[in-house]
Amino acid sequence: MQNPFVIVAHVPTDSVIKGFIPELKRRNQPLLLVTDQPERHQCYLESGLIKAEEIVAADVFNPIAILNVLTQYQINPAAVLTNSDHLQTAAAMVAAFYGLPAKDWQACYRAKNKLVMRQTIQDAGLDNVWFRPVYQREELQASDIPFPCIVKPVEGVASENVALVSNVQELQQHADRFWQKVPGQPLLLEEYLEGSLHTLETLGDGQQIQVMGSFETFLSEPPCFIELEQRFSREPARGVSEVLLAQLKALGVGFGTCHTEFVMTDKGPRLIEVNYRNIGDQSDFLMAQALGFNLFGAVIDLYMGHAAAELPSGSQSAYIYCQVAEQSGIIHQVPVAQQLEKEGCQISFEPLCKAGDFHQQDFSNRDYLSILRATGPSEQILMPVVQHFIQELKIQFTTDLSDTALNAEEAVA
Repeated sequence: MQNPFVIVAHVPTDSVIKGFIPELKRRNQPLLLVTDQPERHQCYLESGLIKAEEIVAADVFNPIAILNVLTQYQINPAAVLTNSDHLQTAAAMVAAFYGLPAKDWQACYRAKNKLVMRQTIQDAGLDNVWFRPVYQREELQASDIPFPCIVKPVEGVASENVALVSNVQELQQHADRFWQKVPGQPLLLEEYLEGSLHTLETLGDGQQIQVMGSFETFLSEPPCFIELEQRFSREPARGVSEVLLAQLKALGVGFGTCHTEFVMTDKGPRLIEVNYRNIGDQSDFLMAQALGFNLFGAVIDLYMGHAAAELPSGSQSAYIYCQVAEQSGIIHQVPVAQQLEKEGCQISFEPLCKAGDFHQQDFSNRDYLSILRATGPSEQILMPVVQHFIQELKIQFTTDLSDTALNAEEAVA
């Protein structure tokens, strides 16, 4: 295989499996998927999405291992891309070796490591959020920690192991649970920022950054932060783009997509985290649909060295709803995946579980049972339609674990 488009992946994700790979196939572009979990990608062979010879195993967290396997198979890649938070730095280093268009690996590291991100923004004089890394339990006793505060892994992703703690006892309990799972990994304490949660979605060519839009995000009740619903707007609130783009520039972010989270406080937008990739949980598909824009094709073009695509000036209204398991239990009624249309609105429903499964509550986005995406001509038309289908397509499950006589097949809607 000569000059394939290389995708570096850890676990299968919708953005790669349903977005980037199908777009590459439509273009007849040779593809190579480099992953440390080839067995989890084997299921896509039967559907014809990917061929066995297009999957290569490697330790994708190690750029040298990726380079070694490409050298072994005499691969000279046309591009190297990853949509994984964990793998941005490694993939950028590999792309740099081949002299390919890509993100700056140092910018990837600054964005991924939440401590380095905070230090970089502070050193640039762009924000002064209080933060402190902790490596040992005795550091949790410091008298100047401003409670309530946020505690999160320095190298974390999404909302996993993130919590709001109100006192030293809650902080110690959370830290103990985290360090039992991942001994030795540092935590970051941060000032709690009050306000509504939003995102800034951007697309850059290394020189100029275009703002694609912004999601307002609605969260579960503290202490955990699970994203339940999102509403898309083509234009962020006034002043948001200027503040956040300056901070992204300080980090060196500016190539491909970037998903930036911030809180709109009474002092203006305050940065939460930078995810140097597409927004996840199918929100990238929703945004692309609302914009009428081939997002995956635009990203591929950038990595192939082509000019950045021009974004449309307007968009439809868009909304995403995630049903979340509120406790552990056995799933027994799951509507089938479906595409629906009503009153000019497009509805996409995808279950993320199967009837008969036991779900162990995780207090993170791993608790998602289904995702409903919707676009429509206006918010006034869209929202009543969305509420109707949220109720009609609700997944049912029981907490009575002794009730094993449920027939999963007849329970499927």
